[in-house]
Amino acid sequence: MSSKIDFFDKKGMVLGHPAGLFVLFFTEMWERFSYYGMRAILVIFLTGAIVGDNPGWGWSTPAALSLLGTYALFVYLTPLIGGWLADNKIGYRMAVVIGALLMTLGHASMAIETPTFLYIGIAFLILGNGFFKPNMTSIISKMYEGHNEKKDGAYNLFYMGVNAGAFLGIMLCGWVGEKVGWSYGFGLAGIFMFFGMLQFVFAQPLFGKIGGKPSERDSDEVAIETESESLKEKVTEEKRNPFLIIDYILVAVFSVSALIFIINDPLSKIGEINTLNFTVFGMPDSLFFALLAAIAFILLLIVRIPRYVKIERDRMIAFAIFCIFTVFFWAAFEQAAGSLPLYTRDYTNRLLEGNGAAIFKIVDLLVTVVPLIIITYVLYALFAKTFKKIGKSNLILGFSFLIIWAIVIYKLYVEFQSSETEVPVTWFAILNSLYIITFAPLFTKWWDSKYNPPASVKYFLGLFLLGVGFAFLAFGAWNVPVGAESAKLSMVWLVLAYLFHTLGELCLSPMGLSYLSKLIPARMVAFMFGVYYLAIAIGNKLAHYVGGDIEKITNEQGLSYFFLIFTVIPIGLGLLALLLHPLLKRLMHGVR
Repeated sequence: MSSKIDFFDKKGMVLGHPAGLFVLFFTEMWERFSYYGMRAILVIFLTGAIVGDNPGWGWSTPAALSLLGTYALFVYLTPLIGGWLADNKIGYRMAVVIGALLMTLGHASMAIETPTFLYIGIAFLILGNGFFKPNMTSIISKMYEGHNEKKDGAYNLFYMGVNAGAFLGIMLCGWVGEKVGWSYGFGLAGIFMFFGMLQFVFAQPLFGKIGGKPSERDSDEVAIETESESLKEKVTEEKRNPFLIIDYILVAVFSVSALIFIINDPLSKIGEINTLNFTVFGMPDSLFFALLAAIAFILLLIVRIPRYVKIERDRMIAFAIFCIFTVFFWAAFEQAAGSLPLYTRDYTNRLLEGNGAAIFKIVDLLVTVVPLIIITYVLYALFAKTFKKIGKSNLILGFSFLIIWAIVIYKLYVEFQSSETEVPVTWFAILNSLYIITFAPLFTKWWDSKYNPPASVKYFLGLFLLGVGFAFLAFGAWNVPVGAESAKLSMVWLVLAYLFHTLGELCLSPMGLSYLSKLIPARMVAFMFGVYYLAIAIGNKLAHYVGGDIEKITNEQGLSYFFLIFTVIPIGLGLLALLLHPLLKRLMHGVR
């Protein structure tokens, strides 16, 4: 006998959706708050001067970005393991709780501000993210089974929570870290991750058996899944593509080579430990092994994909091409977490006086308070429907928002007391979230209209707009002398760069998972999902590997040259995507 909760009972609906969605909304919001808040201050803390009122650690730029790159790489790989554990062993909800707890410990460790606790904290954050990241959307998917017509709206609301968390985390952790103390910024990220975990734990009555351990799930749900898997296996049994000896050899070469590079890069740059730092063909820093890993992986795709039947083979080739574009997109886009904060700190005039300071204070007031009022209204709507059922969760959530409002009011009070304003380095990073919230509905309408462009055009637009954003930075830095360590460039270039980067993100970023679901047969989704996440992970590592050379390139060719690299390559790849349109259209066999 089924014991499923009716999530769509009108008495439990909040703003037209199940109350459980908004619990997930706020849980994800606090996780994104902690992730983006920590990331916003990590590089400027590590590379900051070791003297002054709020000293940094004085790390070199390559060392700081090597650590960030390795962290970002694993952030996109560990969810593959966490997702499997949740599916088969511990359930989605338990995985979320474990992930949130580990991330809380990670932020707390980083707040201690010693190298040992920094590395422990990073390790906890990587592991916690692996448990947390893949399983929130899995719970939503289960909750909305049989109500596909409401899924789009549910995911739109959920991703509003993602962007709200990123926005608040960058703004508040960034301001507290820069103006009060780095430990307080890292600690603030941990506090709200902890509150997010508690409010999720105490809201469990809203979910019934959704997201529970596989052995505890509703019998109807298990029966449907078992029957579906059985049918799938019968249909595809003869079409499977088992791994051959050559496949295993290539996987081994890829894994070992990638591991040597991933381990050696931060060890050699941070600790000057060169045990694995082989120089092959004149390539330093184990770059040879990075290239060997890339070649092995490409060869793996080349030898495996042709063994599928024609339509499956062609569609997988198309998706593999999209993954290559994805690597280079994120390699450029993720400069926002590495080299761009250094550009903002060292080369941008952030000191405002008189009317300029007054205008900024008003803008800052509006962009801080208006989104917070909207989110608080959502909180009130949740309270009104669920307080009797999950009162403890509501109280924890309410207390969290009281702290947020207190910090915001204190921040605004401090800023309005000063006659001049120095815009925080981290303030510009919030523009990405603001632009997404502003423009995402327009792009959604565009994709849903008859003018929805084909995949090649979307990838072209994403890469082209990204390159244009860097072109503004290159143009703004045109007159900065070669080797200059500082300058006073206009903030306008950053505002325009973040705008075009976000427009490019909206064109390209959502496409990966969308085309994965459309192009890849169900039995191969797990493998190609891993390929897609690997592409993003490589893009993140590559971003900070190259970004770590900003000082070297600036000293040898100039700051403008550094940004021209990220202008020319994305635009060139975007044009290539456009030229490949006839081929991609043929390979996709009617999929739009």
